Amino acid sequence: MRGQAFQTVLRLLYPPRCTTCGEAVESDFGLCGPCWRDTPLISGLCCETCGVPLPGEGSGQAEFCDDCLTTARPWSKGRAAVLYRDNGRKLVLALKHGDRHDIVRPAAHWMAGAAAPLLCADMTIAPVPLHWTRFLRRRFNQSALLAQAVAKLLHVSCCPDLLVRRRRTPVLDGLGRDGRFGAVSGAIKAHPGRQHHIEGRTILLVDDVMTTGATLAAASEACFTAGAADVRVLALARVAKDA
Repeated sequence: MRGQAFQTVLRLLYPPRCTTCGEAVESDFGLCGPCWRDTPLISGLCCETCGVPLPGEGSGQAEFCDDCLTTARPWSKGRAAVLYRDNGRKLVLALKHGDRHDIVRPAAHWMAGAAAPLLCADMTIAPVPLHWTRFLRRRFNQSALLAQAVAKLLHVSCCPDLLVRRRRTPVLDGLGRDGRFGAVSGAIKAHPGRQHHIEGRTILLVDDVMTTGATLAAASEACFTAGAADVRVLALARVAKDA
């Protein structure tokens, strides 16, 4: 009873606010009606390997976008929770650069829902790593926060330091496709002390945003080099050409 009373007092003093705009909402970590409408959650038919939405209803077979038909993906399946536009973009940037860790909870729920077609037995979830210099400056890896939260919801093991960045890569914003792939090629490797989490297992890589897929490709290749049986990818947001 005392705990319930304390929670009631807390709600009176600090009522739930919309994660995006701060307006009053009914539950913690929720979105108000207008912000919910402006959050482009991905649903329906989507590309089997990158998760971008596709037109139509599908044929029951795996469907692929033009990019994935022309660019070989080292991973087998991929999904994303939202499009990188409108509130999807705002939420990613607020988490990445605004220290808004409260965004992790709703984002992880959306990502866990999107991940349903990717799940299998003997799976390990791991984030795309930051170079240690960027980690010191930012103080956290947003992909690791998302990976741990998704793993908890899905009851899947998570290894936050499964992969490491062997060198610092340039900021990829503004680089074209070839520039992005060249910048991250060979930059990621498996942590030498985490080999047992990779060998013979399916790895689900988690990142905040998928643009060309260059970083996820480098991370996937590192997993296969270390003996992974399969790699699948999950992003909070997917950049789409027509978004």
